[in-house]
Amino acid sequence: MISKIEITGRKNYEVSDELSKYIRAKIGKLDKYMNRHARKTVFAEVKLAEGTSKTKNRNMCEVILHMPGDRLTASESTINMFAAVDIVEAKLKNQLRKVKDKSDKAKKADRKGSFRRIRSMASKDFWGSQN
Repeated sequence: MISKIEITGRKNYEVSDELSKYIRAKIGKLDKYMNRHARKTVFAEVKLAEGTSKTKNRNMCEVILHMPGDRLTASESTINMFAAVDIVEAKLKNQLRKVKDKSDKAKKADRKGSFRRIRSMASKDFWGSQN
């Protein structure tokens, strides 16, 4: 669970306790999509605001995840603040999956190369000494 979550309301928006709990539950669960070393130091900034358009009120939610060596941002504007939080959570899940997949592929590529080198060196030494 992401323990460092800062929730702020902009433009005189008051954050209710119910909304705060909801945000902590939703954004806090995003740590399972991160690499293990990033989980300890991640910090989430949640900015909430209410604006008006010509016809209706709009609730805006922006979440910034500060990770070691990376910063992910997602924002959404909808009629309902809870829906905006849900959409932002989905956007961040996708971004985190891409970051994690990218780092996992790089790690696997490095391992394959080193295993091939070790295996080829070991087989040459092993078979060379017996023959």
